Parts: sequence; structure tokens; C-alpha cells
Amino acid sequence: MTAAAPDTPAVDPALSQSRKASRKRWLTRLAVALAVIGLAWGVWYLLVARNFVSTENAYVNAQMAQVTPLVAGSATEVLVRDTQQVKAGQVLVRLDQADARIALAQAEADMAAARRRFRQTVANSSALAAQVDTSGAGVTQAQAQYRTAQAEHEKARIDLQRRENVAASGAVSGEELTQARRTYATTLAALDVARGAINQASSSKRAAQGQLAANAALVSGLSENSDPAVLAAMARRDAAQLNLDRTEIRAPIDGVVSKLQVQIGQRLNPGQIIMTIVPLASVYVEANFKESQLQRVRIGMPVKLTADLYGSNATYRGKVVGFAGGTGSSMAVIPAQNATGNWIKVVQRLPVRIELDPADLKRHPLRVGLSMEVEIDVSGD
Repeated sequence: MTAAAPDTPAVDPALSQSRKASRKRWLTRLAVALAVIGLAWGVWYLLVARNFVSTENAYVNAQMAQVTPLVAGSATEVLVRDTQQVKAGQVLVRLDQADARIALAQAEADMAAARRRFRQTVANSSALAAQVDTSGAGVTQAQAQYRTAQAEHEKARIDLQRRENVAASGAVSGEELTQARRTYATTLAALDVARGAINQASSSKRAAQGQLAANAALVSGLSENSDPAVLAAMARRDAAQLNLDRTEIRAPIDGVVSKLQVQIGQRLNPGQIIMTIVPLASVYVEANFKESQLQRVRIGMPVKLTADLYGSNATYRGKVVGFAGGTGSSMAVIPAQNATGNWIKVVQRLPVRIELDPADLKRHPLRVGLSMEVEIDVSGD
């Protein structure tokens, strides 16, 4: 015996038609809403969004100063600590000054000796000038003696000639003739001696004149402060003073001490990095924009920034001041090598440097490495 099938309820055509009409109305409303939203978005993009480019790939950076000693020495005082705010010129570390002070004292002694030598050279000029005058008087005296010797020689010659003329007649004795000849020879020798004395006095005068000229050349047109030897000694003194000053390591800029790496008693060498100073008052933002975003970006355009540190509570004003010379990947330690058969194009990012308003920085200080959100207004393009 077969069981009877249950009765299927009849569908009301009016109800079905009502449901279809309601569904059509809602679909129409949804389509209209989507169209309105799309139109609003299009208007918003044309009027607003297209005039801004933004990125979250941005970080605070700064021109940090690495502090290094310029002379070798042992640290005797460390006057700062990590995170401390310092001013330009403030003493950070002192090195042992004993060797530098000894070197300065030696350099000052050398400079004093150089000044004394210059004054001595100047004084020698007066002494040499007097010696030239004395030598000239000696030449005059030698010439006078030569003339005397010449006159005596001439007299002896005449006396000898007279005696020789009458010697045959016996008017003079042989002894007298011999004496006359001896006198003649003596006056001749005296004449030669006087001539040699003139030559010697002249040579002495020329030597004195040469010494005077050489000494004058050392001081001609110079003063004690312009003498080359004194200037060289002053330079050595200044170098020694500079090395002494460099035993006090000072802050090159205003900023905050970071990465302090020096202890009292530690031996430091020139060029050794002992700390880093971060200039928080002059930090900037490096924003890495996609290359497709930079078509309309120009130097000088205004920028609005927010920091993750403060959120939307703090807004920074800035401006574009420059573009990096290459993309981040091209500046990497190991640049990407695209000359392969499996090359896939990747959108590159170019660092853009943004300068911040100092007043905003003062109100809301930043630290190097903090994340930023950047929006550039390109409507002025």
C-alpha cells in the first residue's frame, strides 16, 4: 500500500511579485549609492587627492658628528655621559697634558733663542761696520808706510849711485860703499814689506766688507717678528700650543651625546671614534618615495608630516630640499644586478630630503631613526 504524498503549499503570485520588486528597488538603490560614491571619489581625486603624494617609508635623519681625538694620549677625565645635551665648544674629554706641556716649553725656549740670535745678528752688523772702517784705516796706514819706504829706498838708491860713481877715484872707502849697498838692499826689502802690508790691509778690508754684506743680507728688510728663523720657531710654538689645546676634546656641534666609548685611563689614538653627537635641532626627514610618485615633485614644495612617536597630535611643516643621487638599491653595499635572464621589474624608491620647521621641532623634538608619515603638496606644480 503506497503512502500519499504531502500537499505542496501554493505560491502566492502577488507575494512573489512583491519580493522581486523590493529586490529590484534595493539593487537600484545600491547601484545609485555606488555610482554616487564613485563620482564623489572621482571628484575628490581630481580636486584633492591628485595634488598630494604620500608615503610611510620615511625616517628621521641628521648630519651626526663623530668625535675623535686629534692627538694621542690617555683619558684623565670624561665629563659627559650618554644622552647628555652638550653645546658646541664644551669640553667632553681631557687627555694627559704632561707631554704636551713639555713640548710647548721646549718650543717657547727655541723661539726665545731664535729672537736672541736675530738681535745678535743685528748687533754684529754694527761691529762689522766698525771693522770695515778699521780695515780702511789700516789700508791708509799701509799706504803711508809704503810711501815712506819708497822715499827711503829712493834716497838709498841715489846715495849708492853717487858712491859707485866716485868709487874708482878712491873718494869713498870700500866699507862706505858696502854700507851704502846694504842700506839700499834694506830699503828695497822694506819697500816690498810695505807693499805686502798694503795688500794684506786691502784683503782684510774686503773680507770685513764681505762679512758685513753677508750679515746685512740676513737682517735686510726684516724685523724681529718677521725673521724666517723666528717665524719658524713661532710656528713650532703654535703647533705645540695647538697640541696642548687638543688634549681637551670639545664638542664640534650642539646636540646629544650617543654611543659613548671612552673610559678614564683609556689610551686614545688620533682618529679613534669615542662618541657621536646627534644635532636634534637640525634633524631632517628622508622619505623614500616610489619613482612613479615623483613626476610632479619639485624642490621647495610644502610638506606635512606626522611622527609615529606623537601620532596625529603633532603635525610638522616642512619643504622638499633635495633628491638623492641614486635609489636605495643602487646605493646598497651589494647593488642589485638586473642583467640576468630572470629579471623582474621592481618599482624603485628614491630618497627625498625634507627640511623641518625649527619651531615645530622645538615643540615636539624628534630622534634619529623615528618613523614618519609624509605628504607632499604638488598642487603648485
